[in-house]
Amino acid sequence: MKTVSIREAQDRLDELAQDVEQGETVTVTRDGKPVFDIVPHIEAVEPAEKKGGIDLDALQAHLRARGITNPVPYIADDFDDPLPEDFLLRPLP
Repeated sequence: MKTVSIREAQDRLDELAQDVEQGETVTVTRDGKPVFDIVPHIEAVEPAEKKGGIDLDALQAHLRARGITNPVPYIADDFDDPLPEDFLLRPLP
């Protein structure tokens, strides 16, 4: 990851844009403090280069490899019902 000042970013914008197109992130600073990042547009990044998020294909492969067909076997019917008003006031059993 590159770090450049705002003035330097203004002077070298075309060069920085080329770096970002290659997948690099550029942090732009003012008085030595980060102000913003120049990052590749999500559609411009190849799928193998994407960072972050949840890889659902990998999750499904992981579950299949362990023979797990239903990762959430049971959810109670009242799961999302409101809790009683005094729920937090009662001592635990």
